[in-house]
Amino acid sequence: MPESINIPQLLELRKTLPLLDTRSEGEYTHAHIPGAINLPLLNNQEREKVGTCYKQKGREEAVLLGFDLVGGKFGDYIRKAKAISNIEQGISNVEQSQIIIYCWRGGMRSNIMAWLLEKAGLKVYLLEGGYKTFRHWALNEFEQPFQLLVLGGKTGSGKTEVLHEMKNSGEQVIDLEGLAHHRGSAFGALGQPAQTTSEQFENNLALELLQIDRKKTLWLENESSKIGGVKIPDGIYNQMRANTVVEIEVPLDRRIENIARDYASFPKEKLAEATKRIEKKLGNKNMNDGLNYLHEDDFYNWIKILLDYYDKAYTFSKSQREPGTILNVPITTENHSEIAVAVISFAKQKITSH
Repeated sequence: MPESINIPQLLELRKTLPLLDTRSEGEYTHAHIPGAINLPLLNNQEREKVGTCYKQKGREEAVLLGFDLVGGKFGDYIRKAKAISNIEQGISNVEQSQIIIYCWRGGMRSNIMAWLLEKAGLKVYLLEGGYKTFRHWALNEFEQPFQLLVLGGKTGSGKTEVLHEMKNSGEQVIDLEGLAHHRGSAFGALGQPAQTTSEQFENNLALELLQIDRKKTLWLENESSKIGGVKIPDGIYNQMRANTVVEIEVPLDRRIENIARDYASFPKEKLAEATKRIEKKLGNKNMNDGLNYLHEDDFYNWIKILLDYYDKAYTFSKSQREPGTILNVPITTENHSEIAVAVISFAKQKITSH
């Protein structure tokens, strides 16, 4: 018989065993447990047929239709599952393959697949409650208290690079923009992979938070509630807004250089499209002036116009925070590694010592 497992057991076993998502490819694409491989018992079209049959003829007819649709594919399921298990575990066919399975809520789809793979000789672990249970766990993670510190600074300050250097120095850091595949501005999608859904972003973030020692400081970058098209979970965002911001102050010219380095190499039409998307925020004249500068390869003045808007937005966001929760770090260097050292030292002296 397949062995039922709970969320703590899943989180441990997934470190070494492959994880199969037996839901349709549409459900999987929308969101899944990170690291899971999709092996649908019913694909999108088949699931729709079964659902329609259930509504029109009832459960018994729907179950029979489901078996009619999948019965001829049992051999394929076994071959694919065994191949996945052996490859993921790096074992030979002499050893027993092991695999974890889940569906939406631990119902018929995962049970059928588990029964089938057990008969084929695999050791199967079945997640109790399925993906729905994992989602409950993930959402609960965002409500847990963390020892947060937020790295702030105006657009172009190099906050992401500084955070990466802080992580290299042993600090606990989660790169929210990296997880979101977006840099957070109208230009943030350039050069990035396609964004996931907000639900998948949450799932990925929950597993990142699982690695965090809650007794120690966790650093996050100052963000809006949305990063591109994905939303930061309320539980985390509220903590980001309530906790201290350690802000680096970088001169305007240096920020313009940083932005030019990151974006000037992209096609001008892409940069122009992104500029036009914030016309209402820039104003029509500023947008047109910016587009003219861009056309003339005058990246300095194009970026300067953009920063006039982004700096005002940042200043307004700061004004919505509780007084005294923003601390400025004296910065005397342009080196990201040295800035990281300064930020860590400043935080230890001014915050964690109290």
